[in-house]
Amino acid sequence: MLNEKLYQFGIRLYGLGIKTYARFNPKARLWIQGRANWEQQLQEAMYRLPPEKPRIWVHVASLGEFEQGRPVISAIHRQYPDYQIVLSFFSPSGYEVRKNYPEAAFVCYMPLDTPDNAFLFVQHLQPVMAIFIKYEFWYNHLMALEHWGIPVFLISARFREHQIFFRPWGGFFRRLLSTFDTILIQDERSKVLLQKIGLKKVYVTGDSRVDRVLDIAANPLPFPELEKFAAGHKIIVFGSSWEPDEAIFCRWINQELPPGWKVIIAPHETGADHVQRLQQKLKLSQATYSQRATMNPDTQILIIDNVGLLAQLYQFGSIAYVGGGFGKGIHSILEPTAFGIPVITGPRYHKFEEAIALKAIGALFPIKNLATFSRIMQTLCEDPIRKEIKVKLNGYFASQQGATQRTLQHLASLLE
Repeated sequence: MLNEKLYQFGIRLYGLGIKTYARFNPKARLWIQGRANWEQQLQEAMYRLPPEKPRIWVHVASLGEFEQGRPVISAIHRQYPDYQIVLSFFSPSGYEVRKNYPEAAFVCYMPLDTPDNAFLFVQHLQPVMAIFIKYEFWYNHLMALEHWGIPVFLISARFREHQIFFRPWGGFFRRLLSTFDTILIQDERSKVLLQKIGLKKVYVTGDSRVDRVLDIAANPLPFPELEKFAAGHKIIVFGSSWEPDEAIFCRWINQELPPGWKVIIAPHETGADHVQRLQQKLKLSQATYSQRATMNPDTQILIIDNVGLLAQLYQFGSIAYVGGGFGKGIHSILEPTAFGIPVITGPRYHKFEEAIALKAIGALFPIKNLATFSRIMQTLCEDPIRKEIKVKLNGYFASQQGATQRTLQHLASLLE
């Protein structure tokens, strides 16, 4: 009871904090603006949807979790056309990119997780099933779903020993896990952890993100201007980079970029200020993606100044660098490796099972500083080395695919 009261106090405090922060931060402002009049928008949308088609609610945190759940959403949309999907986001960075996603009947924000908001959201939505992707544990929304007797699935989840669910004082959070009718997870270790705390309907289905990145690699979108930029050259793609990453690789680009190589940089922050700072660090000829139509053929560096393209850009790469490894942790390494290219990261990769697995087969290379980055780049610029890595990656992905269909098998008992 005390933990619940603390949670309810904390969630309201969080809402007030976001409102204050929104005065100074554009992303927080979008978070607030996107939830304005959410109830009226939801009611109007539900009124417009065909009443004879049952609704499935899919909730994701942001763009990364959406991409993880996307293969499952697409499979439901394709195989069960009598259902309609309502997709909700927590973060503006996901919603703003995918608010017009065509396989969802309606896309919206999840309202702040207060008891009243959650109860009204579920009451208006009236889903026959709810699917949460990976790490979304919102107490009041889960309680509302439980109140209405709506089955809830957690899919593509992964758990680690240090998480609060497995601590002696984590009873409140274990209660959250008990609201899921079925938990579909990525690995056996997560299954063992969940079974130790008494959860029974836990099944290993794998990571549906693998199916998504393989689909992207098999069906890449055309980018005529980038094809001209890359023609006759080898490309290093720097994806989701932060300033500590850029401090290293910008120096390397300025001093050691080999002849015949070009660079694509897709920074994590694509605002004009950050892009300008990045440009000032680079001495070679450069252009931004928004300038691609007038780009000089001899341009050596292309900086991506918008969002949502990175997964597709790896098709041009011979080597990838994935940022975040000098901060909280690396961004997605499955996207570049699905194209069969080696990946360099910062040192903080250990909490990602796929990173550990890819390092073990010699496809991922963590660095600590400019010296190690330079040394690894010398190795990876050799064509025979990259060909060997591509063969290893093909074998790895062959063993990991199929999570979407395994997930759908568990959903089928309700969908059919």
